[in-house]
Amino acid sequence: MKTFEELYYEVLVRTLKEKDSSFLEKMELYDTHQLDCLLHPEKHPLVWYSGECHCEGEERNCVKVCPFHAIHPGESGEMVIDEEACTGCSICVQECRAKNLKTSKDVIPALQAIRSHKGLVYALVAPAFHGQFSSEVTPGKLRSALKAVGFDGMIEVALFADILTLKEALEFDKNIVSESDYQLTSCCCPMWIAMIRKVYKDLVPHVPPAVSPMIASGRAVKVLHPDALTIFIGPCMAKKAEAKEKDIADAVDYVLTFQEIQDIFNIMEINPADMEESDKDHSSRAGRIYAHTGGVSEAVSSTVMRLNPNRKIGIHTQQAHGVPACKAMINDILSGNTSANFFEGMGCVGGCVGGPKVLIPHEEGRVHVEEYGNAAPYPTPIDNPYVIELLHRLGLDTVESLLERSDIFTRDFGDPSHSRINP
Repeated sequence: MKTFEELYYEVLVRTLKEKDSSFLEKMELYDTHQLDCLLHPEKHPLVWYSGECHCEGEERNCVKVCPFHAIHPGESGEMVIDEEACTGCSICVQECRAKNLKTSKDVIPALQAIRSHKGLVYALVAPAFHGQFSSEVTPGKLRSALKAVGFDGMIEVALFADILTLKEALEFDKNIVSESDYQLTSCCCPMWIAMIRKVYKDLVPHVPPAVSPMIASGRAVKVLHPDALTIFIGPCMAKKAEAKEKDIADAVDYVLTFQEIQDIFNIMEINPADMEESDKDHSSRAGRIYAHTGGVSEAVSSTVMRLNPNRKIGIHTQQAHGVPACKAMINDILSGNTSANFFEGMGCVGGCVGGPKVLIPHEEGRVHVEEYGNAAPYPTPIDNPYVIELLHRLGLDTVESLLERSDIFTRDFGDPSHSRINP
């Protein structure tokens, strides 16, 4: 019996090289469960067992490390994953001693959708992409490589990080009016948001009502091109869970990881570094540096100062990355052991550049993201004419319109009547 990885690679190769999927009928000798996980990932958990778990008691690392208590023994002793509780953070996968835990792969149905879709197909690429496919791969070359796969265009989600930066800066300027007020971010990290919503519910009123840049980009594309297919590409498994949440499931059709895209490039013999330039950069430094720890804090801080340089109460930031550090920061907030009023949490060490599906170490990823941020023609979203133009095209006449309830950029994390930060 082939391993899951061998089965995955064989199905991916055939999907890319054969015109139809009739070959699947000849794969009855393979593990039917694993094959179904590849062909219909929407029917299965983001994390699942590929074999029996023989660990017992204290040996079950997966149970101990899960921040959301999503793994537990079932009635007959088998390990069960609670799909509602699981966020796809992948910590259990990294800590599984038997290496029996596998993560969802959406690449097969995504490729089939790309081939069959009659409208435009857009790749929505996370800000952490820079340097992932080698230091020689510019955004323009990556755009050309993705077009060779079958995408009609590539959109940098950093442009929508710009817009969400502007929204969070406006929220801060409006709502943080006393020394006891504070704001929690970042909207870009589904693991951090899930931690607040599921574990620290009392803190929800301090979270601005904003979607993530991924959701904002998907929704905006579908407003401008209603028949478009949107596929997010990034370093994060938790984004696969976020895209399926009921109140925002209208935005992104598929989520692929950098590793899944690299597998496609390898099989199709596409070297992004050799592709032609197709440069269409529209984001500011603020949006580009979302991908590493401290990037959101810097982005919002600089934008708040551009919006209101004479604020009596300044913005004082504190950051944490990795689950233990995020929990420690939240405990500091609850105990009053902090002087900050803007808190940035990132579930992965290093931020998005340390996600479970990156291709390079997070330290190296941070350097590449910083270099890309420094090369941006605009320092903040308020300086970026493309932000203003895009807002107009989406029906928002002023920057301040971002404070109003918007079908594109707004999300309620709890009962808004109980929230001090009102949408």
